[in-house]
Amino acid sequence: MRVLTSGESHGPRLIALLDGVPAGLGIDVAAIDRDLRRRQLGYGRGARQKIERDQVRIVGGVRQGRTTGAPVALEIDNRDAPNWERVMSVEAVVDPPPPVTRLRPGHADLAGAMKFGLHDVRDVIERSSARETAARVAAGAVAKQILALVGTRVQSEVATIGDVDSEPTWDEEAVEASEVRCGRPDRGAEMIAAISAARDAGDTLGGVVALRATGVVPGLGSYAEWDRRLDGRIAQALCSIQAAKGIELGDAFAQARERGSAVHDPIVLRDGRFARTRDRAGGLEGGVTNGEDVLCRVAFKPISTLMKPLPSVDLASGEPAPAHVERSDVCVIPAAGVVAEAMLAIVLAEALVEKFGDDDVETLMASVERYRARLHPLGSRPGQGGGDLTEMP
Repeated sequence: MRVLTSGESHGPRLIALLDGVPAGLGIDVAAIDRDLRRRQLGYGRGARQKIERDQVRIVGGVRQGRTTGAPVALEIDNRDAPNWERVMSVEAVVDPPPPVTRLRPGHADLAGAMKFGLHDVRDVIERSSARETAARVAAGAVAKQILALVGTRVQSEVATIGDVDSEPTWDEEAVEASEVRCGRPDRGAEMIAAISAARDAGDTLGGVVALRATGVVPGLGSYAEWDRRLDGRIAQALCSIQAAKGIELGDAFAQARERGSAVHDPIVLRDGRFARTRDRAGGLEGGVTNGEDVLCRVAFKPISTLMKPLPSVDLASGEPAPAHVERSDVCVIPAAGVVAEAMLAIVLAEALVEKFGDDDVETLMASVERYRARLHPLGSRPGQGGGDLTEMP
């Protein structure tokens, strides 16, 4: 399964194309729209979110509510596009808009202009914008529906905004009720105050998002080749999100300071299946899922567009100039968690259909059930007093 996206921030629409989705998957359009709405919420978001009302339109790969095995094509209209018709016109206009040449530190502006030989940074801004993540969230919502077939669920919670930390609660109701998607109301209030202070100063804030996938089938990924290791694939997907600068699997950075005897997760037999007494590995060993929860954290830098712009240089003249100011957010960490959920779901769904087949849902489920039966420990096989198969992750 692979996902491609297309479209510009102020173009007519965003597009996501999912190839390799099994036939026969019932698509819940309302669930896709819910995730799109969650991506737009959060204290610290900018004025753009008051304009857009993201909803998905399925234009391929689904018939009578179910996938057909063909690529699934998703569209999301940009309601702000009419205000940018002249700037974003596909056809050349008689009086073209002036180019954007004042470079923004922290953005893709200079790197993108150098890479593609561009003289107008608008061409970089439009595609590098995090508006693109709406398409990823739509694709991720479909991936979540694939994972739900085998009982896998992906969650996120804000762990840090600025210098305010919070240990995740994984209380979904409390998280979604919070303006900053933090399950601890006291910590959430402090995060809101920190965002307000940054806004008043014309500045921005970053933070850390915690992710958890429960009910993950063991054996996804591979240790046999470097590019099939699932931890590496997860890291690449999460670090591909705009503003993401780092990822931690399990509690990796704490482990780096400790001895192995305190770090590794002892193996036990519990209710007829292999289990661990703790999950410091974050559900991944040797690049393969081990049946425990997949746990990771993603660090996001502060948004690069500042209302009080940093010193920079003009691309055309080479002269010093303040950075270009583009309408932007103060803090995107609550929304970044929803995007991170989508990317983790896409990687896990890809690994699932890679192992068990992507032709159709019925075949995939039958393959998973046979595999789960084989996972019973010796002496606990079905028919030999083993545990309930439905309890296997």
